Amino acid sequence: MSTWDTYYTATCLDDVVDLLGRYGDRARIVAGGTDLLVEIRNGARLPEVLIDVSRVGGLDTIRVADGGVVRVGSMVTHAQAAASPLLQKHALPLAQACWGVGAPALRNRGTIAGNLVTASPANDTITALMALDAWVTLHSVRGTREVPLSAFYEGVRRTVMAPDEVMSEISFRALGDKHEGAYLKIGLRRVLAIAVTNVAIVLTKGGDDIVTEAKVALGSVAPTIIRSGKAEAALIGGSLTDTRIREAAACASEAARPIDDIRGSAWYRQEEVAALVRRGLEAIRSGDARLGLPEPGRMVKLWGKTRQWPRLSGPTIAHHTDGDEPIQTRVNGENVMVRGANGKTLLRMLRDDLGLTGAKVGCEEGECGACTVWLDGIATLACLTPAPRAHGARIRTVEGMAPEDGIHPVQQSFVDEDAVQCGYCTPGFVMSAAKLLEEFPDPDRDQIKTALSGNLCRCTGYYKIITAVERAAKQ
Repeated sequence: MSTWDTYYTATCLDDVVDLLGRYGDRARIVAGGTDLLVEIRNGARLPEVLIDVSRVGGLDTIRVADGGVVRVGSMVTHAQAAASPLLQKHALPLAQACWGVGAPALRNRGTIAGNLVTASPANDTITALMALDAWVTLHSVRGTREVPLSAFYEGVRRTVMAPDEVMSEISFRALGDKHEGAYLKIGLRRVLAIAVTNVAIVLTKGGDDIVTEAKVALGSVAPTIIRSGKAEAALIGGSLTDTRIREAAACASEAARPIDDIRGSAWYRQEEVAALVRRGLEAIRSGDARLGLPEPGRMVKLWGKTRQWPRLSGPTIAHHTDGDEPIQTRVNGENVMVRGANGKTLLRMLRDDLGLTGAKVGCEEGECGACTVWLDGIATLACLTPAPRAHGARIRTVEGMAPEDGIHPVQQSFVDEDAVQCGYCTPGFVMSAAKLLEEFPDPDRDQIKTALSGNLCRCTGYYKIITAVERAAKQ
């Protein structure tokens, strides 16, 4: 795996800006790292410096400011956004888009800002935010500027951000009683799927349900996320009749300029654009715009009882590949100090430096869940977490989840139900299931499936795994 030379754990935004001003295009910001670490591993990006912003206070908040503007900090994760009552009420398409990203442990790391900066035309949250007319706030040593999201993208994976700029906030006007919206996507599977096509719709209605303003954004059908002006015009001035819905769907399909790739043909994408627009408008008309999105109180997040990351005080910390600054962390209840692990992932540090081999090396791209651990009480994929992120944190692995004098109930239920086949995936399943039962002691089967959706079993033994979790819940 390619790696970096220096890893800074920043404690304030001013330090982040100063570091970017010093290193420029030799540095990259890391928040969740779910895209960046895969790019580094594959050699697509080779930054000399990583600047971790996950410990900068105030960047993980969601609030409504003066004038009804929703402000989402750049460290807000997809899990946090999807479960936010504020976003579910005032920005439903964004909450739906975040819920559709990856699986629980991936949503716990990945951030909305990271999704925007990655700039893939298939990314979920860009489409939703484009329909919300969002703008972003960028900081550098040269000052602060706000950029409309519609002017933020220059092409596939290209934005107007300068190398010395960092995104601190995403903003948009809150949807109110006159607004309705929805986000829909189609992928090759239900979870952990990049969108073949996605659509976001936001409508403003007047009296008699007359549409006075419409926004229809389309993803994965052009080099950037686009809006369909003709589809929007077809909806304005009337109610959502079958005729208007069909016309808007057809106009949206005409606006799409997709390509053929491994996920789908251009023809298929154009057909799906029409289908998704039609389905979204019909859901809005019928009052079913939530489209199955769980209520915040029933949403599986794998946070356990709390979601609080400890803040670091004092100056920004630099870790070097030569081991000048050790990684000091707490693993399975014991304080440890690791030198020379700066350029590794948390997974490699746990296995190579600490001898904790319960977390397995699987895909190393966040798709199999075999490396699931708890980072500050939150289910996290160790393969997509830089080892220095563990500095000052609390880590728990499968080796440390059982009480000293026994076995964890989930582990016992896996034995009793014969839920272990080859065993390679088992630690990840056990970690996810135990965190689910901490969050929901009596989960229903849908919640169990959601909690385990990011864990793949090579032996296809899912039925016994699910019954094992049900058995553990009864105990």
